[in-house]
Amino acid sequence: MRGTSTHRLRLVRLVLVCLTPLLNVVGAALTYKGVDWSSVTVEEKAGTKFKTANGTLAPLETILASSGVNTVRQRVWVNPSGGTYGLEYNLALAKRAKAAGLGVYVNLHYSDTWADPAHQTIPAGWPTDIEKLVSKLYDYTLQVANAFQKQEVAPTIISIGNEITPGFLWPTGKTPSFRNIARLLHSASAAIADSTLSPKPRIMIHLDNGWSWGTQQYFYQKVLAEGPLVASDFDMMGVSYYPFYSPNATLANLKSSLTNMASTWGKELVVVETDWPTSCPSPKYAFPSDAKGIPFTAAGQTRWMQEVAAVVASVKNGRGLFYWEPAWTRNAGLGSSCANNLMVSQDGRALSSLSVFSGI
Repeated sequence: MRGTSTHRLRLVRLVLVCLTPLLNVVGAALTYKGVDWSSVTVEEKAGTKFKTANGTLAPLETILASSGVNTVRQRVWVNPSGGTYGLEYNLALAKRAKAAGLGVYVNLHYSDTWADPAHQTIPAGWPTDIEKLVSKLYDYTLQVANAFQKQEVAPTIISIGNEITPGFLWPTGKTPSFRNIARLLHSASAAIADSTLSPKPRIMIHLDNGWSWGTQQYFYQKVLAEGPLVASDFDMMGVSYYPFYSPNATLANLKSSLTNMASTWGKELVVVETDWPTSCPSPKYAFPSDAKGIPFTAAGQTRWMQEVAAVVASVKNGRGLFYWEPAWTRNAGLGSSCANNLMVSQDGRALSSLSVFSGI
């Protein structure tokens, strides 16, 4: 009898040893679980009324918090037409988030409009001379940071630029002018460090194509080799990771890229943008091979987020995952060739997929 018990105990230990790595991957909770909700005010002004999955009317921030979201991402434009996505717009939005118990992640675009790999237009009236631009960027970043502190909505993360793989503040900070890019990033980081923000936020640099180690490696090797930007100027590396722009955007490639980033630079890693469609009848590009079994449904969105979260959690310093604009009903395709990537219905009702944040 004793021998049988010992055998069973050894078997239990063996099972635990085998399962522990899997549990560490799947069960590890991410620090930042969030969504970009930048367009919520636009939606509300257009008449959208958000609802829980059971149809109860509620502010979007309340629905997000109850779904397991703990941080919201907000894009900030410098001087946008009509004020949408500008500083005052974002301060008001941040107050709502804080009141709901949500952290705020400020995404500085350093443009009057969209900033992405194809557009990094310098704000109107800003200088193009590198010396003057470095100074202007410092002053603007300091102003924004201090404004958030004054309104008692200090962000937990600030991204200095949005998808800046080809540089930012064009033409001065456009690749291959890596010296200028390094100087500008160093200036923005210094402004946050010198601000009144307390506690100080995590400073992030954000590139696109997070699945491509070559893309990440090239940018950071080039920009850090210039000198003005040093590793201590930032805490986080953020990446965009979308499945519908390249068949090479596999989960396996994402894991390889993040693993290499972690071992090379030791920074905290966050997937700051991702989506999965509920409808995609005519995709422009083939989907990654290891995602082809995931359906274009709310259940598919849940599975996609679980898969990506597992990758992030399995990597050293993997910290967070953000879904991009899940409630922007007037832009359901979210810039992709898919018809709908939202986590809410067209009438603002939460889909089952929104609750995925409670489990990642």
